[in-house]
Amino acid sequence: MSAPRTPTTADELRGVGLRVTAARVALLETVRDGDHLDVEAIASGVRDRVGHISLQAVYEALHALTAAGLVRRIEPPGSPALFEGRIGDNHHHVVCRSCGVVADVDCAVGEAPCLTASDDHGFSIDEAEVIYWGLCLDCSTARTS
Repeated sequence: MSAPRTPTTADELRGVGLRVTAARVALLETVRDGDHLDVEAIASGVRDRVGHISLQAVYEALHALTAAGLVRRIEPPGSPALFEGRIGDNHHHVVCRSCGVVADVDCAVGEAPCLTASDDHGFSIDEAEVIYWGLCLDCSTARTS
């Protein structure tokens, strides 16, 4: 008996009903290889993989991949939208107030959505978004030096 085959990026796209294109494959792989990338960084990564792609095509593909649940979009206040490949686990983020670096923070307690709202206003809550703010180690060290 052979081991089950790991799905390819193309298989994942097909699995959520998206047409497989070289640009979409490159974009999804760029996001997954990166760390909280903005649109410009994603476009650059896609261009490195497949050549020219318009910024509009990157936005359209990101919208489709986000809607399909293959990519997560986060928008820390005062920052451009950032995209990541870590999905489905309701993790949170920490953002440096000085340099803007973003890092993942695992959900600390309980089951998703990790937080119980004091008043859910009748909503069926399935996700909580928490952003921790502070100074990263490099910026903190630079301030004390």
